[in-house]
Amino acid sequence: MSNKISYLLLVLVAAIWGFSFVAQSAGMEFMGPHSFNAARFILAAVSLLPLWFALSRKKPLRDPRLWFGGLLAGTVMFAGFSFQQIGLLHTSAGNAGFITGMYIVLVPIVGIFLKQHTSSKTWLGVAFATAGLFVLCVDDNISIGYGDSLELIGVVFWTMHVLAIAWLASKVDAISLSIIQFTVAAVFASIFALLLEQPSWQAVVASSIPLLYAGIAASGIACTLQIIGQRKIEPNIAALILACEAMFAVLGGWLILDESMSIKELSGCLLMLSGMIISQWPKRQKVLLPAT
Repeated sequence: MSNKISYLLLVLVAAIWGFSFVAQSAGMEFMGPHSFNAARFILAAVSLLPLWFALSRKKPLRDPRLWFGGLLAGTVMFAGFSFQQIGLLHTSAGNAGFITGMYIVLVPIVGIFLKQHTSSKTWLGVAFATAGLFVLCVDDNISIGYGDSLELIGVVFWTMHVLAIAWLASKVDAISLSIIQFTVAAVFASIFALLLEQPSWQAVVASSIPLLYAGIAASGIACTLQIIGQRKIEPNIAALILACEAMFAVLGGWLILDESMSIKELSGCLLMLSGMIISQWPKRQKVLLPAT
């Protein structure tokens, strides 16, 4: 598979993830946030089973890191999706997409405490993203919207999730880990749905299209395409491409949900996107000339 195809696959993944914010927002017309998440996680786990039988069923499942990692990643994923989904009740899909994308610049910041080096371009990206976040979310009365604040809390959990997966990816089978984390998240979401909401089969049927998209396309299919696409693409370049998720979230909200964005909000999005791109911009490799 050529690098061009890999690039296209990652762009497709970013588009699928970006438009999933639209599906999540539309799905809650009939379902509560925890009910929607529970159904989504169940669909995601089930959609990965054929891939597991085809590629991973002969791989060992007794590694304690797989089960501990799945429990950790699933718990953090549940928290991240919960704040994201509830936040969508109070903010637009575009705002949610861009704020969620902040994890791309928060990951290297947290890496400082893990004794990882953070470059000057990362700090520049953080400055741009923070300025954009302020412009996007803070109104004229110097206050941040409730929905945007929930999305911000969710970013902390997405940062934790990215770091957890980065640590686990090279140690355990990726497909098995994905299924376990989706299952754990489904259990937590189901418990909260039963305690706080009134889930019904009628609501699931009414939200079937958003659920199928969010559960199968945005989770099962997109995660698989991401694995395939990143085989020949360096991680920093892949992250740069996947940052386009935020743009697709805004585009989807505009095309499908008829959401409009003011010049102020568009300026904030542009600053945030600039911060994401700057922080993940690949370094120029030095070319060593042969000695003469």
